[in-house]
Amino acid sequence: MDFHNKNKIVIKKLKKFQSNEGEVLHALKESEDEFNGFKEAYFSTIKHNKIKAWKRHLKMQMNLIVPVGEVQFNFYDFKENLVENIIIGSENYCRLTVPPMIWFGFKGLSLETSYILNISDTTHDPLEIERQPLKFLNFLSK
Repeated sequence: MDFHNKNKIVIKKLKKFQSNEGEVLHALKESEDEFNGFKEAYFSTIKHNKIKAWKRHLKMQMNLIVPVGEVQFNFYDFKENLVENIIIGSENYCRLTVPPMIWFGFKGLSLETSYILNISDTTHDPLEIERQPLKFLNFLSK
């Protein structure tokens, strides 16, 4: 999906490695095209059937990964009038690289709490985020 003609959300399937002791889950390498520097990594959680929406980052490029659970992400770009509904998680282990200026929200689909990792190219700055209430946009269901 192209946003603003040159920016786009990138969906990249990630590798999982199994061993008798547990799993290794790939996230992001400096050598990958989606790597745009690294300033901060943090986890968010979302409970079953809960929705966190709407916000957009003015500068931050996000790299979103769901190593535990399943999460539905909804993205919206007013300029292009584009909507994207993407589900990632344990069964569909992917990374979403999201450019700035895209409105987004997410919903927990797993019965257990889902974990979302964001590897970002900027550090958290509350002045860099715009927020709107859930009723701002219709949240699509899977």
